[in-house]
Amino acid sequence: MNALLIDDHPMVNSGIAGILEETGRFKVTGQTNTLKEAKQFIETNKNAFPSLIILDIMLNEENGLDFLPFLENFCKSNEIKKPYVLVCFVLDEPFRIQSALEMGAAGFISKVSSKTELLLAIDTVLRGETYISGEHSDKVAKSYGLYSKFTRREREILNLIKSNKSNKQIASELFLNIRTIENHISNIYYKTGTKNRQDLQKL
Repeated sequence: MNALLIDDHPMVNSGIAGILEETGRFKVTGQTNTLKEAKQFIETNKNAFPSLIILDIMLNEENGLDFLPFLENFCKSNEIKKPYVLVCFVLDEPFRIQSALEMGAAGFISKVSSKTELLLAIDTVLRGETYISGEHSDKVAKSYGLYSKFTRREREILNLIKSNKSNKQIASELFLNIRTIENHISNIYYKTGTKNRQDLQKL
């Protein structure tokens, strides 16, 4: 089974590659450090197309979750079965995890997880089930009530705020004007009962 690893730390990619290939079940056909490299791999390696992708959420200044809609559209356009995507992140952010699952990720695992848990997570998503690291599952469940109050656009903006993006950067990334972004943020403040960006980043 082919696997693609997307992480901006080459040593992390190498470590995961070693774990996967040690099982004898996986062949790591790609290790990329940026979303551009990952997209190029998907577009040009149909003969080595992955069945499993392990994706880091934070890739330097890039939001790893931006890869998910690209992958969805590519697979639909080319009538290719979409790979199972297991996202990983070092921080404890239930909203970001929930967003990843909504965007099509099959599961989430913390970067500090053990080899045993990594293989368990992979086996779980390959069965078509959702996997969330044990220490995060309760927090994700608790956050779901608040998370579900947001529109899809509000969730996108909240995730960008949590990535320390300014209103101008968010507007540019989402192709919206500043006033529209400000209106969405006002709605987010109202729904969360928060008053500033620092409070939003703690959600």
